[in-house]
Amino acid sequence: MSIAAQAESMTFNPADPSAGPWPELKPLASSHQPVEPFDEALLPEAFRGWVMDAAERIQCPPDYIAVSIMVAASSVIGRKRTIQPKRRDDWRVVPNLWGAIVGRPGMMKSPAIKAGLMFLNRLAAQARKEYEEAKQEHDIDLEVAELALRDAKEKAKREAGKGNLEAARDKLADAQRAADLPAPTVRRPIVNDTTVEALGEILIDNPYGTLAFRDELVGLLKSLEKDGQEGARTFYLQAFDGDQDYAFDRIGRGKNLHIPAVCLSLLGGIQPSKLRNYVRDAVTGSGGDDGLIQRFGMMVYPDTPRGWQNVDRWPDNEAKARAAEVFERLEAIEPEDDDEGHVKCLRFDDEALEMFVEWHTEFEHMLRSDGLHPALESHFSKYRKLVPALAAVCALVDERDELVSATDLGRAIAWSEYLRSHAERIYAEGGNQTIENAKTIAGHIRRGNLQDGFTASEVRRRGWTGLSSSQAVDDALETLEDHGHIRAQRTDSGSSGRPTVRHWINPAAMSAKERA
Repeated sequence: MSIAAQAESMTFNPADPSAGPWPELKPLASSHQPVEPFDEALLPEAFRGWVMDAAERIQCPPDYIAVSIMVAASSVIGRKRTIQPKRRDDWRVVPNLWGAIVGRPGMMKSPAIKAGLMFLNRLAAQARKEYEEAKQEHDIDLEVAELALRDAKEKAKREAGKGNLEAARDKLADAQRAADLPAPTVRRPIVNDTTVEALGEILIDNPYGTLAFRDELVGLLKSLEKDGQEGARTFYLQAFDGDQDYAFDRIGRGKNLHIPAVCLSLLGGIQPSKLRNYVRDAVTGSGGDDGLIQRFGMMVYPDTPRGWQNVDRWPDNEAKARAAEVFERLEAIEPEDDDEGHVKCLRFDDEALEMFVEWHTEFEHMLRSDGLHPALESHFSKYRKLVPALAAVCALVDERDELVSATDLGRAIAWSEYLRSHAERIYAEGGNQTIENAKTIAGHIRRGNLQDGFTASEVRRRGWTGLSSSQAVDDALETLEDHGHIRAQRTDSGSSGRPTVRHWINPAAMSAKERA
C-alpha cells in the first residue's frame, strides 16, 4: 500500500501515544545478487590466452577484458557479415554488440578495457598512417591537376581564338575531370567523445560500422537526457540494430547526411552508484525507460576480487600475437552481397540449428511467463539478437565464415546465461537506489534536518542527491515507513485545499543521532 493510501486510512495522529507503539527499526540494507563467475571457455579459443594473461597481470576481473575484446571484435565485423538464425525466414541479425563494464573506482576498469581494445587501437593507428600517406599523395595529385588545368585553359584559349570552340570545351572538360579527385577517407575503427552529427559523418565514410567508446559511460547517458537531444537518443537506439537507415536534416561537407544503415557498437565503463538512477528509471517505467539501458546486453558487474598479488612478468607474446592476427583478419574481411543484394549471411549448421530452435523455444516461453519484472523482460528480449550475434562473432573469430557450428552457438548460449546473472544483479541495483535514497533521508532525520510533520515537498526542495523527483521521494518515504522509521498521516487543508500528507518520526530514529 502506498504512503498516501495508508495515510488516508489513518484517523489518528501517528505521533500521539494512543496511535500505538512504534515498531522496531528495521535496517536499511541493500541487496547484492550473486553472479556467475567468468569461465574462460566462454571465449573463442583465439582470445582466451590473451584475456586470462592480461587479467592476471592487471589483477582485475577477467570479465572486463573479455567483454571489451568481444565488443571490439563485433565492431570490426560490423555489417560486413550478418547471421540468419532460421532456415527459411528472412530474419537477419547484424552482430554489433553493446557492452558496459560496471565496477567501483579502483577496480581497474580502465586498464582492463585498454587491454581488451589494444588490437582495435592498433587497427586505428594503422588506418591513420595509411590515411596520412594517401592524403599526401592526394595533395600532390591536386597540385598536378591544378597545373594541368592551368595549361588546359591556355590551350583552350588558343583554340577558342581560332574559332574551335568545341575543341576548347573538350580540353577544359578533360582537365576539370582530372582535377575533380575524390579526397581519401579515413577508416575509423573506434571513436571517442563525438557529437551525433560528427558520428553520422564518420559512419558515411565507414558504412560497415565503428565502435563508440566512452571511458565514463555516464557522460554519454547524461548527454542523451538533455532537452533537445531526443534526436541523438533516437540515433543511438537505431544504431543498435545495425541495419536501419538514418537521415540528418542538415547539410555537412556539401552533402545530405543520409546513412543507409547505422551500425554502431558501444562500450564504456560506469560506477554502480552512477548506474543506479538509469536502471531505476527502467525498473519504475520513468521517462528514461525507452530501452537504451536494456540494449547493453554485454553488461557485467563481477564480484570484487579477494586478495591481490604482485605480478611482474612479460606479457604472453604468443597469445598477444594470436589475438592481433584475429583482428587483422576480421578487418580484412571484404563485404559481399548475396544473390538478393543482401550482405553475406552466416547460417547455423544442422546441429546448431536444432540447438537454436530448442533454445529459442524455451527462451520465448520464459519471456511470456509473466514471471519477470517488465524491465528485465525488456532487457532479456534483446537476447533474441545477442545470442545469434555472439555465435556469429565466435564463428568468425575462429575462422568459420560460412556455417556457425554448435560449438559457437553453445558458447553464445553460455554467455547469455552468464550475462543474465549479471543483469539480475544490475537491475536489483535499481531497487537499491531507493534504499540509498531512504538512507539519505534517514541521515538527515538523525541530523535534525527534518522535523515531525515534514512533507514530501519539503524533502524534494532540499535538492539532496537522488531525491530531485517526486517519484524518488515517494518511494524512499514508503521504504522508510516499511522499515519503521516514519508514519504518515493525511491532514485536511480545508474544503477547497488538497489534503497534505505529513510524516512523523519514530523517536528511535532520532535517538540514533544521540548515540552517534
